[in-house]
Amino acid sequence: MRGRPEKSPGSTGFSPERPLTEYPFESRWFDNDGFRQHYLDQGRGEPVLMVHGNPSWSYFWRHLVAALQDGHRCVVPDHIGMGLSDRPAEAAYPYSAARRVEDLDRLVDFLVGRKGLPDRGWTLMAHDWGGPIGLAWAQRHPGVVARLVMLNTGVLPWPPAYRLPWFLRFIRDWRSAAWFVDRTNLFTLAAARFGAIRPLPPAVRRAYIAPYARRRHRLAVTRFVQDIPLAATDASWDVLHDGARTATGLPLFIGWGERDPVFNGLVLDQWLHRFPDAVVQRYPNAGHYVLEDAADDLIPRIRSFLDAEHHASLPRQEEI
Repeated sequence: MRGRPEKSPGSTGFSPERPLTEYPFESRWFDNDGFRQHYLDQGRGEPVLMVHGNPSWSYFWRHLVAALQDGHRCVVPDHIGMGLSDRPAEAAYPYSAARRVEDLDRLVDFLVGRKGLPDRGWTLMAHDWGGPIGLAWAQRHPGVVARLVMLNTGVLPWPPAYRLPWFLRFIRDWRSAAWFVDRTNLFTLAAARFGAIRPLPPAVRRAYIAPYARRRHRLAVTRFVQDIPLAATDASWDVLHDGARTATGLPLFIGWGERDPVFNGLVLDQWLHRFPDAVVQRYPNAGHYVLEDAADDLIPRIRSFLDAEHHASLPRQEEI
């Protein structure tokens, strides 16, 4: 992997022993309140912020970064505790949705203030729990995000008939189950095996799993599940439950794998209820990792959406 940093004393970050397949990007590092946060900053043009969920990392976005970097500046962070970012002890870092939103705040402020990115015109792309987190960040900054691309993610509040799948409820609500998943890495292994309908090549599957192969690197995975808000009494509800409110009316592209056991058809219907003018592309034979199952069709459609929205935002010829 390019750009591997020297490990500082006491660093708890994950560093791969060998290059990761299909990940030829230069790693960058942001000092986020004393923790090293890994991110990609690839390409030139209008900024695109890609937010991953759990238990994936920036690797999920690799093909889209490669396809967009000739005309867009792709910013792709790894959440603290995930991917190539530091693994703080729980006493030092609150593994919560509120802190995830603050982390995006800090990173974007740094990139705008120090790295020359604009303070308007961002495209927010998100997958899995990156959706509610990214939308909550956008809600804090009306006018910063110009368009949305959402891939198998949630918009809160949940549809009335929605029920979190049993395996996530088990991890979320039972301390012994969370301990077992943390000890065995079962959640990450299952996601890499069953997140895509078409089996992933072994090297790609290993790359998804690599940051969580050791137990000391997995804390964020279980804490992410335990932090899922289902009702107003849950700690992250107020942070995430209505993040889409200020995004209503923004151009939205939705790419949806229909064989996703977590973000199912009820969740997609909720998106369409909130965003009736969204451009939607459904993939009946794609699963949760829709960018793995449907990349050949999905990526060109995303690029076309961004190009069309860019041209639509330009002044008409007579106004130039």
